[in-house]
Amino acid sequence: MKIEQIYTGCLAQGAYYIESEGEAVVIDPLREIDPYVQKAARNGATIKYVFETHFHADFVSGHLDLAKATGATIVYGPTATPSFDAHIATDGEVFKLGKGTFTVLHTPGHTMESSCYLLKDETGKEVALFSGDTLFIGDVGRPDLAQKAAHLTQEDLAGLLFDSLRNKIMPLPDSLIVYPAHGAGSACGKNMSKETQDTLGHQKETNYALRANMTRNEFIKEVTTGLMAPPQYFPLNVQLNKQGYESINEVLKKGTHPLNVEAFEAAANETGALILDTRAPQTFAKGFIPNSINIGIDGNFAPWVGALIPDIKQAILIVADEGRQEEVVTRLARVGYDNAIGYLEGGLVAWNKANKEVDTITSIPVTEMAAAYEANPNINILDVRKQSEYESEHVKGAVNASLDYVNDSMQLVDKNKTWYVHCAGGYRSMIFISVLKARGFENLIDVKGGFKAIKDSGKFPVTDCVCPTTML
Repeated sequence: MKIEQIYTGCLAQGAYYIESEGEAVVIDPLREIDPYVQKAARNGATIKYVFETHFHADFVSGHLDLAKATGATIVYGPTATPSFDAHIATDGEVFKLGKGTFTVLHTPGHTMESSCYLLKDETGKEVALFSGDTLFIGDVGRPDLAQKAAHLTQEDLAGLLFDSLRNKIMPLPDSLIVYPAHGAGSACGKNMSKETQDTLGHQKETNYALRANMTRNEFIKEVTTGLMAPPQYFPLNVQLNKQGYESINEVLKKGTHPLNVEAFEAAANETGALILDTRAPQTFAKGFIPNSINIGIDGNFAPWVGALIPDIKQAILIVADEGRQEEVVTRLARVGYDNAIGYLEGGLVAWNKANKEVDTITSIPVTEMAAAYEANPNINILDVRKQSEYESEHVKGAVNASLDYVNDSMQLVDKNKTWYVHCAGGYRSMIFISVLKARGFENLIDVKGGFKAIKDSGKFPVTDCVCPTTML
């Protein structure tokens, strides 16, 4: 029996391909299905089932396209109500795969339909648990995302999650390998490990939510404390996963349509499209199309798109490094942004050759910021990291204006003052400045290297470090 975890770092998401005796199952597939189809073809296997652990909020699943391409049956746990053909399993239902079996464990709490899939080998030995967003490594699924759909409070859902963990998962063998749907960096939990798999026994020893002597009330309090508001696109992705979506091939065809400079400019002026520049932050700073927003493809691209562009139907024009436009459109589609309408053919090189207007952002090394601080210790410093990062450690006197809540944060910024803007390493600060610059803020200076460079310079007073886990 083959078990393969297909992990996508930018989404902190784990999909799974399991194969036995020429039959295969794919669990929680990504939108682009070719890797699964090609893998099965190479192995001479038939994809029999697509198992969905729940209606995902943070990405658009490839279940529909995969089922259409392979004839596989889509399977959800009890209470799921998709708008397309799917098998709604009963709790404890068994699915045969080659010489192995999968047993459905209904584990409501993260969402009401949340289910885990327990894999047994040909001897009946319990081998692996594909736990979706019910159990992560180091954490459990947040119970606040499905409140509206379930007509329950987050405390009610947390109580159901407690029961699911205690009654369905913790009694399983310690030797079982837990394969979750997400790892560190996902917004579906608050304290996930960087590890992407572990034994259940080790999780019982180390996962705060699986403490043996934990009461129901203690669990509810701990899992609901410290939750940040979910990204705005989450309910929209749930809707797509539940009701259906356009084929990824059509999305790619539309989004990778090349536009020459004149056509790109006309589209920007006539359609109300957002210009999304996906080049590296420092490259962007040296020259970009006015009013474009920078979210670099080589960072946490898709989650930041979802956090900062509230409408998944927003028309998007793409500026990308040569040859990376399909990657950009694919990663937009992973989180439901299907309305990319083309990309700038030839990129900024073509734009400059046409003598079109460009804008720039001042980005300085920390030595220049230090010189300004030495001359005037009252310079305005803007820290755009998360509040928890800021509270953990920051430059004394710096204002926290988190990128996560940029519309609120911009209210803290006086347009008439000069601000030195930093994040942790330089990715988020450029996003922040590009967003504000498109709204008329001109006096923002990016600090290269972010807080790490500032702290390492030894030129600025920094607060004592507070471990983030003690603040939860």
